[in-house]
Amino acid sequence: MSRRRRRALVAVVIGAVLALVAFVVWPLANGAASRGRVPEATIAVGGALGSGDLAGFARALGPRPFSFPDDHGPHPEFRTEWWYYTGNLETAAGRHVGFQLTFFRTALAPPDRAASVDGASAWRASQLYLAHFAMTDTAGGRFHAASRLSREALGLSGARAQPFRVWLEDWSAESDVPGGFPVRLRAADGDVAIDLVLEIGKPLTLQGDRGWSAKGPEPGNASYYYSFTRMRARGTVRVGGESLDVSGLAWMDREWSTSALGRDLAGWDWLALQLDDGRDVMVYQLRGRDGAPDPHSAGTLIAADGSARRLAREDATLEVLDHWTSPASRVRYPSRWRLTIPTAGLSLEITPRLPAQELIVGTRYWEGAVRVQGMSGGRPVSGRGYVELVGYGE
Repeated sequence: MSRRRRRALVAVVIGAVLALVAFVVWPLANGAASRGRVPEATIAVGGALGSGDLAGFARALGPRPFSFPDDHGPHPEFRTEWWYYTGNLETAAGRHVGFQLTFFRTALAPPDRAASVDGASAWRASQLYLAHFAMTDTAGGRFHAASRLSREALGLSGARAQPFRVWLEDWSAESDVPGGFPVRLRAADGDVAIDLVLEIGKPLTLQGDRGWSAKGPEPGNASYYYSFTRMRARGTVRVGGESLDVSGLAWMDREWSTSALGRDLAGWDWLALQLDDGRDVMVYQLRGRDGAPDPHSAGTLIAADGSARRLAREDATLEVLDHWTSPASRVRYPSRWRLTIPTAGLSLEITPRLPAQELIVGTRYWEGAVRVQGMSGGRPVSGRGYVELVGYGE
């Protein structure tokens, strides 16, 4: 390799490392606010998931066959991917706790240049892993969030399909069973921790067009996307000085892509809802920079038997009923919604368990546990879920 090419590669790697370090090491909201400072996001989600330099990476150009358990593992030919776990849990006495544990992989170099990065040194790596861990203690009125970052070197972080494991230091999702389920989640930060076992309820759902989820009209601005929408969860959580036995329902999302957002998109509102009548609903509303919903907004309605029906933008209406302004970031977020899906007879009101479920971990977004109340075909229906709001205030 020429000296000029080596220098260019080093510059790319250093730039990516600095961007990702900035992504996670900014102080969390409570710490920064206590010093009288307003925390700011150091990287915009649109920039992180936009087009950028795509040379050498695979693109999500159309539907592909999925192969399991291999596709539970990493896809280093794509630039980014994530393993996303959320859930609503309760004690036997009805005390509610929500959790989020997410692992992100980001490539520092495309596969054709990765060998130059990995090399012979155990310290070198072409992949970085980032993880977010958050807990909502509804009764205690407390939300706790933390993040970690590590390169894929010296066993500090990584992912594999068989046996399934994704980890960052001692935060992990793993299974010693062929096929990858049940999966055990473990994470701890300070006086907050989870140790949970998730078992499959409904079968896997391929989102979008057979697992290909287009996020814009440009070729390749899409992801490969599947979900386990109703997983039985049980285990223990630690909240402060208390250790609680809990059970409930969890949701798992898997996506990988190289460019998931078009240049005209600012972010998205994502809802994952589990209804007590056995149905599950996933809806994402992409937002343009002018705040208007993008035509590529979509979703899926999953029946109690696991059969899935795609929802186009015109099939679902998301109406904002209230807002909440973060005292830490001063960003104004939607904070109550009405989701209507006329063809399914659904009209649902969605309310956060706590208004303050904002994560400020380099990037800034709101993600939290929600309650669901509404009507289904003229009958009352309730449920639970998680909502993610990305790109506000950027």
